[in-house]
Amino acid sequence: MTVQSADESLSPQVPKDGIDPRGPRFGAAITATLLLLVILLALPGASRPPVEPWERATQPAFLLLAGIVVLFSWGAAAGVARHPYGVLFGRVIRPRLAPPAEREDPRPPRFAQLIGLIVTGLGLVLALAGVPFALVAGAALAFVAAFLNSVFGLCIGCQLYLLLVRSRVLT
Repeated sequence: MTVQSADESLSPQVPKDGIDPRGPRFGAAITATLLLLVILLALPGASRPPVEPWERATQPAFLLLAGIVVLFSWGAAAGVARHPYGVLFGRVIRPRLAPPAEREDPRPPRFAQLIGLIVTGLGLVLALAGVPFALVAGAALAFVAAFLNSVFGLCIGCQLYLLLVRSRVLT
């Protein structure tokens, strides 16, 4: 998603060190696949989670979503170019592709990583608390966003970032 608007004074400008927009889409494809796996692993026992928190925390779906939460926190803190998927894209995939037609501002994808962290982290915390379907719901919401980004290039977190910048909530 390239930062462009009719009113350029209200939209952030793409920094010189902009990122290849195909990188976040590559990462979103991996994330969507992992989130789908979380959903498939969690659905059979979602209506009646184990009674003890330590039992819930050792379920495969819980552990996989915890790993995804760590990856979202990495992306939110370090940016998508320094995220493991961004590094993989930069070293293995990008050299095999033509240069990108345009660069993307790294701030909206980084903000999208923060939104993914919040959604999946909340699902993880609620699942640990024993809320039925919390793990599935958190993973499903994040899956939809990752799927839309990877397949259609529609980054919901990026759109939210631009909305907040235009409304002057973020600078």
